Amino acid sequence: MANTSTIALTMTKSFDVTADKVFDAWLNSEMMRKWLFTMEHTNKVSMNEPHVGGAWEIVDHREGKDYRAIGEYLEINSPNKLVLTFKMPQFSDTVDEITVEFESTENGCVMTFTQLIVVPHEEGWTEKDIEKAQDEYKTQTEQGWGYMFEGLKQLVETGKINYPF
Repeated sequence: MANTSTIALTMTKSFDVTADKVFDAWLNSEMMRKWLFTMEHTNKVSMNEPHVGGAWEIVDHREGKDYRAIGEYLEINSPNKLVLTFKMPQFSDTVDEITVEFESTENGCVMTFTQLIVVPHEEGWTEKDIEKAQDEYKTQTEQGWGYMFEGLKQLVETGKINYPF
């Protein structure tokens, strides 16, 4: 896609469990189906091949529609770093890259999440239009991950997620 720009979204989240436990929640299919782009009761598909070059897929069914998130693992360095691609083909043909890093702390760990978001541009857009689209993409993406990370925190710390947050 020629008319795009890329913006970075970085978020951090603290956990009261070890880094390896949070890292595992990103790779374990049963854990993924409870928090990643889905809720357990709306999850239709949770497929995962957790190795470099392996694919992952989540399909969530909400309000009569399927929402599909797919990607490929680019780097797996347990329990320190995970790099993967992210795509939602029903919305765009763009592919984002996500890096998740884990740092041990005295009480658990801190997860630093960075997503390089590819923002498609429409023909004839001005710089102001591009900036507005970038802000909207970043805000919506940050909100979505915020909800998911709250679910992830509950899952790894208590074994269950209490929806809604």
